[in-house]
Amino acid sequence: MDTATAVLPAFLALLLLSPWPLLGSAQGQFSAGGCTFDDGPGACDYHQDLYDDFEWVHVSAQEPHYLPPEMPQGSYMIVDSSDHDPGEKARLQLPTMKENDTHCIDFSYLLYSQKGLNPGTLNILVRVNKGPLANPIWNVTGFTGRDWLRAELAVSTFWPNEYQVIFEAEVSGGRSGYIAIDDIQVLSYPCDKSPHFLRLGDVEVNAGQNATFQCIATGRDAVHNKLWLQRRNGEDIPVAQTKNINHRRFAASFRLQEVTKTDQDLYRCVTQSERGSGVSNFAQLIVREPPRPIAPPQLLGVGPTYLLIQLNANSIIGDGPIILKEVEYRMTSGSWTETHAVNAPTYKLWHLDPDTEYEIRVLLTRPGEGGTGLPGPPLITRTKCAEPMRTPKTLKIAEIQARRIAVDWESLGYNITRCHTFNVTICYHYFHGHNESKADCLDMDPKAPQHVVNHLPPYTNVSLKMILTNPEGRKESEETIIQTDEDVPGPVPVNSLQGTSFENKIFLNWKEPLDPNGIITQYEVSYSSIRSFDPAVPVAGPPQTVSNLWNSTHHVFMHLHPGTTYQFFIRASTVKGFGPATAINVTTNISAPTLPDYEGVDASLNETATTITVLLRPAQAKGAPISAYQIVVEELHSHRTKREAGAMECYQVPVTYQNSLSGGAPYYFAAELPPGNLPEPAPFTVGDNRTYQGFWNPPLAPRKGYNIYFQAMSSVEKETKTQCVRIATKAAATEEPEVIPDPAKQTDRVVKIAGISAGILVFILLLLVVILIVKKSKLAKKRKDAMGNTRQEMTHMVNAMDRSYADQSTLHAEDPLSITFMDQHNFSPRLPNDPLVPTAVLVPSPGRKNVYHGDNNSFFAISYL
Repeated sequence: MDTATAVLPAFLALLLLSPWPLLGSAQGQFSAGGCTFDDGPGACDYHQDLYDDFEWVHVSAQEPHYLPPEMPQGSYMIVDSSDHDPGEKARLQLPTMKENDTHCIDFSYLLYSQKGLNPGTLNILVRVNKGPLANPIWNVTGFTGRDWLRAELAVSTFWPNEYQVIFEAEVSGGRSGYIAIDDIQVLSYPCDKSPHFLRLGDVEVNAGQNATFQCIATGRDAVHNKLWLQRRNGEDIPVAQTKNINHRRFAASFRLQEVTKTDQDLYRCVTQSERGSGVSNFAQLIVREPPRPIAPPQLLGVGPTYLLIQLNANSIIGDGPIILKEVEYRMTSGSWTETHAVNAPTYKLWHLDPDTEYEIRVLLTRPGEGGTGLPGPPLITRTKCAEPMRTPKTLKIAEIQARRIAVDWESLGYNITRCHTFNVTICYHYFHGHNESKADCLDMDPKAPQHVVNHLPPYTNVSLKMILTNPEGRKESEETIIQTDEDVPGPVPVNSLQGTSFENKIFLNWKEPLDPNGIITQYEVSYSSIRSFDPAVPVAGPPQTVSNLWNSTHHVFMHLHPGTTYQFFIRASTVKGFGPATAINVTTNISAPTLPDYEGVDASLNETATTITVLLRPAQAKGAPISAYQIVVEELHSHRTKREAGAMECYQVPVTYQNSLSGGAPYYFAAELPPGNLPEPAPFTVGDNRTYQGFWNPPLAPRKGYNIYFQAMSSVEKETKTQCVRIATKAAATEEPEVIPDPAKQTDRVVKIAGISAGILVFILLLLVVILIVKKSKLAKKRKDAMGNTRQEMTHMVNAMDRSYADQSTLHAEDPLSITFMDQHNFSPRLPNDPLVPTAVLVPSPGRKNVYHGDNNSFFAISYL
């Protein structure tokens, strides 16, 4: 036990362990319950605990044992600490004692270790009625030597309770040594050296009170005794006061502060002195809960000055018996409380104030100090009121604003209201907007001299009246009509704002606010640019403002930038000022780019039979950045009227050279250039046989005339604008060129070269087949047949190739610039300055038709028979 182990050096003396000589081993020298262990614990009706960690071991004097030679001789019970883990326990139970008597138990013990280490702890427990094990009433720990020591315990037993003494050995952390007991005597008379307690009685108190246990014991030198109150669950309570009754008897008081139901348990007294230890019987702490009604009082009748109630005191929480009933009541708004004792199931409270709220509770009391329970649930009720004396006087207008009206009236006292609790209500109604009617009533503070009606519409006639009510009646005043003041107007409706965009102007119209809140005097429109597709347009300028009269709901905003988004804020005003603004964003249309003036300027730099080099100058964006430049080639025909560049329509639909041939379009796109490729004027060669952004720029036909157009395109979101100008005209050649052949003739020559080459390849192939047939003539017939089939299939293939190339030559014979392969070829983009590198030489072959296929960097010539 903690009290004993706290002072270990002095504990051996505390136990009065005297080196008595060992008693004889004859069982007859002990009373019932004693044991010398000559024949083991079973002969004495001792039992090992079934729920401990290990068992006590019997050592017999007649049998050899494993103990060191310095251990005592004889028969006894022992525990070897080295065989078990720290904290494990072994319990040996004595027979149950039921006699209504005082018992004295003395025994021998030792705690020994060869190295003087702590073998563990020997605890003495006393269990009552097979209940839980409380804390030890006696214990010893540490090395005590190899000689037997003697201790005695004074146990008070009272019928019909059962008591059982238990010896418990607990292994220490050292796990070295032995704990042994022997020669247990159970005497039926008081101990000589340990005090015995008289019977400890039960204690009953009301919850929340202090409980006191008084333990009286017989013994000497009571002042020096160590005392505590032990709870059955193991909690120890220190002694509050000790006093000697006489030279052989002393009393100890133990106090439990403000006990509750959780403190209700069994308690017993434990004492230790220099001569031994003693324990009392268990006594019960009984905690009674003072009674409290479950239900509040019931209201049976009410008047202006009385309340009749029923107590409802039969159903309670807590313990009886009930010896007193009381009614406690007070005003809910007051601080005083009155209590009346009641001896009947109903009670009438007199002399109450009219129209006053009261809180009524019932108190119940049981015997004992603190026996009055908490008040039961309250009954909250009011006395009755009378009808008001008269209506309030006519309302007096104190203040008129656009959305609120303040009114005054006389102070309403008890002589008018006839009730301490009353309501003042202002009711109003008005017509607003399109004959919209609204009516409402507002509860006001009756103690305030002025009342305000809020959330009214401006510039509206409002009808007001006041109503005084209490629980018993109501009075109404006459109606008063008041017109609210004007206010700033509401916002212009968003869905009425409409903007029509042009390139440099915007037409904006709107409608009057849904809530004019008076007479509209003017409209104000402020606007500023917030973003533009054209990076050259400044968008950080200050806003501009335009004012319109009250009857003007549209305006045209001029001199705006194309492709620019403007934010407009429109607000209306009355004499009270401007209302909130409504915003709308409108974007002007983008303009076509502005191209340099080529009028009277010759943009042609160089001209050959199949090409013309022109000077391209960058355009200026208007409203949106340049997205692409395009070079358009238009073939001149005598039956077509020549168009002036300034009055012409630009080419909106891009047409490739191949599509112009198949579709009969009079023009084709020779190139499309990104705007980054033309930061400054640069030459461009029309007919350089290159591909630009998927558009092939084929050589020009020398015998044809062409108009060369340069156009710039701006495109943003879903809007595209194009500007174009004719920059050059190439006339048709009248003489045969000396160096550069006509594309049509060059096509025939290439076809002939391809035919010659194909014929040579077929001839070589047939020759090889003939040689192979001659060498293999001796092979089996099956193989000859197979080879014959192969020759036949190749002959068919050659014939098919011949027919295919003949058909192609016929399709392109009419137009020298028509090249079938170019119609199907996907050209990879190339920079304009990439050189054209020939990768094949075309050799004409007389008498054979030729077809050439061309791309940006290579030619293939095929000749066939």
